[in-house]
Amino acid sequence: MEKHIEAAQLIQEGKLEEAAKLLNEAIQEDPNNTIAYVNFGHLLSIIGEKDRAITFYQKAIEIDETMATAYYGAGNTYFEQEKYEEAIGMFKEAIANGLVEADAYFMLGLSYSSIGVLPYALANFCTATEKNPNDVDAMFQYGLTLAQLEQVDEAITVLEKVVKLDETHADAYYNLGVAYTFKEDGEKALDCFEQALKIQPGHLLAGNGKKQLEAFLKGE
Repeated sequence: MEKHIEAAQLIQEGKLEEAAKLLNEAIQEDPNNTIAYVNFGHLLSIIGEKDRAITFYQKAIEIDETMATAYYGAGNTYFEQEKYEEAIGMFKEAIANGLVEADAYFMLGLSYSSIGVLPYALANFCTATEKNPNDVDAMFQYGLTLAQLEQVDEAITVLEKVVKLDETHADAYYNLGVAYTFKEDGEKALDCFEQALKIQPGHLLAGNGKKQLEAFLKGE
């Protein structure tokens, strides 16, 4: 087994020191081993050495400008550092170089959402859900972004899909409650707030939403 492949398995098992040793050896034996640089970047990101991780991802890109996984790894690391503009650039490069998987579009959507560019976030969340219709996180973010853009009917449709995929998604029920309140459907809104509280009794937003809605319905 090649050392960088064995190292990747060790990283998954949490044996990071052993993995680092193997990756060092792999790079010494072949300084152009792009996969070893990417795996080392991943390892460094895991242990919190984000800037060093970026250096390793960039080294892989210098050797091979089409290394999609290096761009994706760098994008994730920039995202974790809250450097969203840099993350966007990296995720776009990952996609441009063939990493057209749901996760790449999801992370690109999260990055755009984090800087408030909601139409671009929406487009990428939409693509992520098309590529993986069972991705609860992507579906939820898609529904949430629709709601933020005041596309309430579409948001309800998507959030209903979320709770079908995950019946314990308290935040989806809460946001459905907000959406139904906006649609002036008090009965459905109340039911959604109650579902959220049943799943997560300490859900403050759902509790407050239920309290305010009940007071409104009673004419208080």
